[in-house]
Amino acid sequence: MIEVPEFGRIIVDGKEYAHDIVIYPSGRIETRKKWISKEKHGTSHKLDPEELREYLREDFDVLVVGTGLWGMLSLLPESKELVKDKEIIEIPTPEAAELFEKLRKEKRVLGIFHVTC
Repeated sequence: MIEVPEFGRIIVDGKEYAHDIVIYPSGRIETRKKWISKEKHGTSHKLDPEELREYLREDFDVLVVGTGLWGMLSLLPESKELVKDKEIIEIPTPEAAELFEKLRKEKRVLGIFHVTC
């Protein structure tokens, strides 16, 4: 599924995305709605619960957040509270992509991937 996570892009199933993406347990991919967090906090590096709610359409066991190459994206405490009954993993995007691929063979995984900093 995830082939190349590099600065500014991520390739999934042969398709290149030059923006942050969300991958659902079903395999559906969509653009991250980062403007929701940016409007509230002045930055899209703080993942707000209102934005996170947009991605809670499919049930999942593990939330993997690719925090970017330098780890700039993070869940706000209120966002973590929203999914407190799930396993939450926040690590740099290259490692997150690799872990996402391993975990999805055994669990339902929701992935949020920041492709820049």
